[in-house]
Amino acid sequence: MSGCEAEQGLISIDQALSLIQQHSQVLGTEDLALHVALNRYLAVDVASSINLPMFSQSAVDGYAIHADEVIEVGSTFELIGEIRAGQCADVVLAHGQALRIFTGAKIPLGTTTVARQEIVHLVSTSKIQMTEALKKHADIRDVGEEIAIGQSLAQKGQQLSVGAIAALSMAGIQQVQVFQYPKIAVVITGDEVTKNIEDFTAGKIFDANAPLIQAWFQQRNQQIDLFHVADTALAVKTLFAELSQNYDLILTTGGVSVGDYDFIRPVALELGFEQIFWKIKQKPGKPMFFATLQKPDQKCCYLLGLPGNPAAVYVGMQIYTTTLLDALQGQTSSLQWFSAELSHDLKADARERFLRMSVQFDQAKLTVQSLGKQQSHMLSNLMQANGLVRIPAHQQLEAGQMVQGIFI
Repeated sequence: MSGCEAEQGLISIDQALSLIQQHSQVLGTEDLALHVALNRYLAVDVASSINLPMFSQSAVDGYAIHADEVIEVGSTFELIGEIRAGQCADVVLAHGQALRIFTGAKIPLGTTTVARQEIVHLVSTSKIQMTEALKKHADIRDVGEEIAIGQSLAQKGQQLSVGAIAALSMAGIQQVQVFQYPKIAVVITGDEVTKNIEDFTAGKIFDANAPLIQAWFQQRNQQIDLFHVADTALAVKTLFAELSQNYDLILTTGGVSVGDYDFIRPVALELGFEQIFWKIKQKPGKPMFFATLQKPDQKCCYLLGLPGNPAAVYVGMQIYTTTLLDALQGQTSSLQWFSAELSHDLKADARERFLRMSVQFDQAKLTVQSLGKQQSHMLSNLMQANGLVRIPAHQQLEAGQMVQGIFI
């Protein structure tokens, strides 16, 4: 054997994910206003302290009516006033009386049914007539019919989506207890990156990694602090010594392989970080580095070193950074793998691969189509890719075989 297949110390993707979860301590909790808690994970169950609806209310624009029997076509009622949403009617309907009412308004005492306005003929300002028969209790939303006091609304570990925030808001929840986000420092290495086109004549390149990572965290509604560091051991050591005491996670790009200017791993070990793993049998992103540092206050600083090639950074963010961030917030099954049918043949490779693919439904089946330009320094196919698909090692795959992936 030769190359990656013969290299010692490489672990599998699943081993790496398991090690991240095993060596991650769940962070503390904090109370947040609900409106700023999007995407956060609940630290406790949430139960309702109110009924929903809080009072019996009209489901339609129409008329609240008191009738002791089924209402027949042509029945008439005395119209004695109106009530809008947000108002209370200081009146008790007697038999044969009606009150104009609007959607969401509180049902007045004595109401036996609500007649929607489409089946009511206004005879005069004080009299209405039914144009259709009507049963008792029509179009009345009963108190507590959706949610009762004490009923569970959300469970510990649930992620707060837009819909969850809306549902909790309707139940009067204004504050939630969630797991803390880690405080994150992102460190971009590489003297070759620049923002100035004039530097290209000197062999420099545009930096894709910093914008990639910033946008990735922005999508998660999470703040980071961004640092650039020179490719010297002293610069890396000075920065790490400071960051490790003030951040929960140091996320780096580049500098984790075996080159003369790859200082991330040796400097981290010199500062007391414990290596959990280094190098994964995958493509792209083999030289992945994960280490932990126990601080004097017994808290941990985590170091996740991603390779420098942008495609490897993208894979690292989607697979390993996601797993680590979720583990720090009490989540142990963050990656949701889908199964899909491969639409074409694929050659075998010695390493398990993450390929950027187009995922689509085809005749009620989920199918995946590999895209060109898969090299680790290329990102242009991310314009079309919406899935990251795992391709097993040492297997020649044929069209029609099932593969696993995640949506991106």
